[in-house]
Amino acid sequence: MSLFPKLQQLQENGTPIRVGMIGAGKFGSMFLAQTRKLPGVQIVGIADLSVETARSNLEFIGWPSDALHAGSAEEANATGGIFLTEDYRDLTGSPFIDVMVECTGDPIAAVDHIVAGFQHGKHVVNVTVEADSYCGAGLARRAADAGVLYSLAYGDQPALAAELVDWARCCGFHVMAAGRGHKWQPHYRLSTPETVWDYWGLTTEQAARGRLNPKMFNSFLDGSKPAIESAALANATGLAVPSAGLAFPAGDVESIPDLMRPRAEGGALESPGMVEVISSLREDGSHVGYDIRQGIWVCVEADTDYIRNCFEEYGVVTDSSGRYSAMYKRFHLIGLELGMSVAHVGARGETTGTPSHFIGDVCAVSKGELRSGTVLDGEGGATAYGGLRPAAQSTAGRYLPLGLSHGAVLKRDIALDEIITLDDVEIDTSPLAFTLRAETEALLDR
Repeated sequence: MSLFPKLQQLQENGTPIRVGMIGAGKFGSMFLAQTRKLPGVQIVGIADLSVETARSNLEFIGWPSDALHAGSAEEANATGGIFLTEDYRDLTGSPFIDVMVECTGDPIAAVDHIVAGFQHGKHVVNVTVEADSYCGAGLARRAADAGVLYSLAYGDQPALAAELVDWARCCGFHVMAAGRGHKWQPHYRLSTPETVWDYWGLTTEQAARGRLNPKMFNSFLDGSKPAIESAALANATGLAVPSAGLAFPAGDVESIPDLMRPRAEGGALESPGMVEVISSLREDGSHVGYDIRQGIWVCVEADTDYIRNCFEEYGVVTDSSGRYSAMYKRFHLIGLELGMSVAHVGARGETTGTPSHFIGDVCAVSKGELRSGTVLDGEGGATAYGGLRPAAQSTAGRYLPLGLSHGAVLKRDIALDEIITLDDVEIDTSPLAFTLRAETEALLDR
């Protein structure tokens, strides 16, 4: 049975997928804007450090205020209202919730939330891909040990790209490369939350209207989020990552097959079978045309003359050799698409991508000449950007994961574009996130 009829059947049977959500920011609000229209899905509770902000966001997107006064998850389950709480444990420990959605964006707190969900028998859809990038394989192992599912979030690009990789492999193709698009120029890596909107192409008024977080959006612009999402894609699919980080070659949609082939054949890939990000801007700042900035793609190889001839006969766009072609989805709709993950997990018992490897890692790289004593402000901030590296390289060099960098204090001066290591910082290693990091390193694909 197709997925939507399964949801309709759950609704008819009175057995909806009962969802608890931690974090009611932009991504969560986009998901909540759609859930009232989804049969077979019931939002039971939302945990947020600011209940009033969560309530305001719900009303902002059209939820009636009389639906927001359930006094407990049990009452919400019985009445169809939504329970709002500041304490995530009210949700993770509730027997009236089946699936947890973690969308706080806090890569350290997210691990606490996810593991608590596992411990209480909850499936978890993790929107906070920052946590997945440094300990996703460890989280997946914990989920398997608990007999529950751990899933990447549909709507975010890693899950969508992983789906394309799965499509290609199930069709019998060899995957040459896969990834996402991005608006990129090298100097963007030094952007701060104060400069982000000019680079992004929004006015401060537009950003305020959408209640957009400048630090979060800066993490996209400065290359951190593309690195994080590329690591998540590599770890979910087994694709390799470039040894010196993402190259961001520029090109339009139809140039993907030419770009995403090995350098020895005129492309931009270090080697076959890698993740990469394609820029919508050329080096001179000009726009490439019909871009893949907001989308995802996979490049596949026709490994026989017969398949190459099939490409030609059906007018498939290929590289100049006729050997490589690409499939793509030009836009992703972020939280508006998250219902796919909830439906897959809750109705089919399947994930929309799970990290089964530890291949890619994201380290903290200095945005300037930082002095000893500087407190790092984490992803999207003013002190460091994220650089994608092979996990074997980053663990051997004791690189500081970007997702664990917030609040770390430098013990020495750091130069511009220098990778910061664990030995360079004073850092509180007591959070559970550091335990999961160690468990993940033990799973390293060597």
